[in-house]
Amino acid sequence: MPSTPSAKKALRKSQVRRLRNRSRRSSLRTLLRKFRESLESNDAATIGPVWKSVVKRLDQEAARGMLHKNTASRGKKRLAKRIPSDVWKQIHAKSA
Repeated sequence: MPSTPSAKKALRKSQVRRLRNRSRRSSLRTLLRKFRESLESNDAATIGPVWKSVVKRLDQEAARGMLHKNTASRGKKRLAKRIPSDVWKQIHAKSA
């Protein structure tokens, strides 16, 4: 157990950060699972909105320092490659 006041404060801060990071990591994994499930349905109406939220969340976590920016970029690229080309065209035709 910490004995100095600064060590006690550091422990409190690390516990808060741990819970916050745990929650963010869990919600990111849940979102990725929803994306994989929408890919199985192969419906552009469900893939499009989930894809946009996944990209947004990966960028947010990279900005917060939860993920390195290259890790987030690599994840987006790998997920994008799993989207069928016809669905990909539908998603980007709506946003253009």
